[in-house]
Amino acid sequence: MPVKTFRPLTPSLRYVTFADFSDITKSKPEKSLVEIRKKTGGRNHYGRATARGIGGGHKQKIRLVDFRRNKHGVEATVSAIEYDPMRSARLALLQYKDGEKRYIIAPVGIQVGRKLLSGPMAPPEIGNCLPLKSIPLASAIHCIEIVPGRGAQMVRSAGGAATLMSRDEGYAQVRLPSGEIRRINEECYATIGQVGNTEHENVILGKAGRSRHRGIRPITRGVARNPVDHPNGGGQGKSKGGGGWQQLTSPWGLLAKGGKTRNKRKLSNRFIVVQRNGLVMKNK
Repeated sequence: MPVKTFRPLTPSLRYVTFADFSDITKSKPEKSLVEIRKKTGGRNHYGRATARGIGGGHKQKIRLVDFRRNKHGVEATVSAIEYDPMRSARLALLQYKDGEKRYIIAPVGIQVGRKLLSGPMAPPEIGNCLPLKSIPLASAIHCIEIVPGRGAQMVRSAGGAATLMSRDEGYAQVRLPSGEIRRINEECYATIGQVGNTEHENVILGKAGRSRHRGIRPITRGVARNPVDHPNGGGQGKSKGGGGWQQLTSPWGLLAKGGKTRNKRKLSNRFIVVQRNGLVMKNK
């Protein structure tokens, strides 16, 4: 999918790029597979703003995507490729032989009329969903389960693809797009191929209005505020935190840069073989 650029007739057009929607074959979603998304404006059930920078935006409907692919042995036909405003990847609308319709994440190379299958006996072809124990080694996969039967939780964004490296003692080693190598139960399901819409990373918003369309409101920098409003505020001229050097923090005083965010005692740490920074984990 190419990306469209424009002649700089206005300041915003100089940098803005749009996705070419030539791969979309259906403009409106399947009515039976959508739900209304209620806007919160960043406020909780008390009406208090708990998340800053949220508000406005275009109306959106939630597409109900089938991440479990649990209709095993039933052949499905790709009837349309659709746009999803709430995710970077495209969706493929499947029409099963029994008349049921479901959405899946559309991989690269999927086209209308393609026959797809899921289950342990499905052939390892693009778009088919199989358990890791049935997928050939070195295959590109996406929509990977972490817990058998829970549904795909990893590698679901545009252009993402993991690699099945090896299998041993009931576990498969998978290299994720981040570079992390993780052990996953070989009974977990994954879909063959790479997630479509690979040019999504080249899309540039180019102007503030496109952020507002997404429901993103502007946020003032902490260093530009007064001391009463932010720990980094105040000072004569430009300064980081009241004229003296200090670590940049959040409005509530928590360190904003350099702090580790992953729990050291997280149970799933034992399944990580190599971290994304290349550090080999010790098996406990």
